[in-house]
Amino acid sequence: MKMNNRLIVALDVSNANEAQRLVDGLRGIAGMFKIGSQLFTAIGPEFVRHIVNSGERVFLDLKFHDIPNTVAAAGVEATRMGVAIFNVHAVGGSEMMRRTAGAVAEAAQAEGLTKPAIIAVTVLTSANQMTLDEVGWTSSAENLVERLSLLTAAAGLDGVVASPREVGIVRSAVTKPEFIVVTPGVRPQGAAHGDQSRVTTPAEAIAAGADYLVIGRPIIGASDPAKAALQVIEEMESTLTNSIG
Repeated sequence: MKMNNRLIVALDVSNANEAQRLVDGLRGIAGMFKIGSQLFTAIGPEFVRHIVNSGERVFLDLKFHDIPNTVAAAGVEATRMGVAIFNVHAVGGSEMMRRTAGAVAEAAQAEGLTKPAIIAVTVLTSANQMTLDEVGWTSSAENLVERLSLLTAAAGLDGVVASPREVGIVRSAVTKPEFIVVTPGVRPQGAAHGDQSRVTTPAEAIAAGADYLVIGRPIIGASDPAKAALQVIEEMESTLTNSIG
């Protein structure tokens, strides 16, 4: 996979005009665009379909977490929208994940649709130990990521969302070579961390074994988003140069 195809740009904006401007400016540079809760709530599924129909790949980042029947039905609708990836919360449990995987596979086959990759969120990259303690999770983030990754794989999903600092833990726990690891919480060298707690650079995330990097503010907030994205890709590619050297 070409390195630019491993870059997912987060369209964390509030309106269609701004989102479209970013897509047009980053077309051919970013491999995929993430549409999350903010943009989806503001303008809905039609924009997702519009981006897909324009030839771009979409990661629908709505982190479904509900009873198994509801999440499975939502997964089928995401499949009908034509997204490349969508996610659920691993803490929803194995039945929720299994039901979703089964419903999506069945709908894709019956309706002649391309089945999206389904991945599960392990521990949000904004969470630190204090966050986990206050909600009653006494395990460390590392232990939770390992446990939830194994649960996700056993439920038949395609991968997980995990902090770049836990990519190695996922790779050690889940030995399926096709298991996807998508990593938010990635910041280029010199960029502010914002509300992210467990962060690495693009080069470090790729070196750790991440398949896709999700980057928002350092790119979409730049005066020249295309230039910022290309700089991120250069950082990602530096891992290959260093490994060869």
